[in-house]
Amino acid sequence: MTCDIMVTYTAAMDAVFKALADPTRRGLLDELFREDGQTLSALQSRVPMTRFGVMKHLRALEEAGLVVTKRQGREKLHFINVVPIRLVHDRWVSKYAAPWAATLSGLKHELEKKPMEKVFEIYIKTTPERLWEALTNPEMRAKYTFGVTVTSDWTPGSKYRGASAAAPDLIFEGVNLDVDPPRKLVQSFNALWSDDVRAEGTSRVTWEIEQVGDSCRLTVTHDQLREGANNELYGGHPMILSGLKTLLETGQTLTTPGSLRYAPPA
Repeated sequence: MTCDIMVTYTAAMDAVFKALADPTRRGLLDELFREDGQTLSALQSRVPMTRFGVMKHLRALEEAGLVVTKRQGREKLHFINVVPIRLVHDRWVSKYAAPWAATLSGLKHELEKKPMEKVFEIYIKTTPERLWEALTNPEMRAKYTFGVTVTSDWTPGSKYRGASAAAPDLIFEGVNLDVDPPRKLVQSFNALWSDDVRAEGTSRVTWEIEQVGDSCRLTVTHDQLREGANNELYGGHPMILSGLKTLLETGQTLTTPGSLRYAPPA
């Protein structure tokens, strides 16, 4: 890892730990864990604090990457983003307690009252073109998508398939709904790796790439999920994005437990 990448990485981790050190911010994250996609007004009604105070704490959480916002009409919705927690896990925790710590990335909401939408965000020091290649190149994709090779001709309306020589059947499949390289990829998603996830039916995954200085902001939105959907559908995104960042910035492949679960034997 080069010196400038290490400095950037350390600064990002400092922001995460600083944000989590405040009990009020942890409380706001708890509220988003309980019910994702809340407005500022909804969050304010759940904590004994002024609107300005809640805004200040949410801004700190956004700056640390722990909260991501999306506009829906005139409202701004706030989503918990577990990718920074996953990065902490991959750097330190996985060496000691990965089996139980990996559950941090699986956020299942038992009390949701509406179809679920999950939003994940990460910054990667790369170009949009290189990031797009990593999303669509089968060999590169297999290095961070649990060893799964994803094949398609990447045109609107075309199908894509996720498979591995280590698995007897397809692992997932879907249709490329919108293909706009190197900015946006929208796909339907059908999980096939077990009867439980197969029963969930079709959801949607949107990959959005935005250049920010010498880096890219990658936002992954997994929506059209039914209320109480199986968290296996979206729980793997933090590890995937962590592996993608590692691959593009260092050329290395994550070897944390589960990260290459479908990789063919060496």
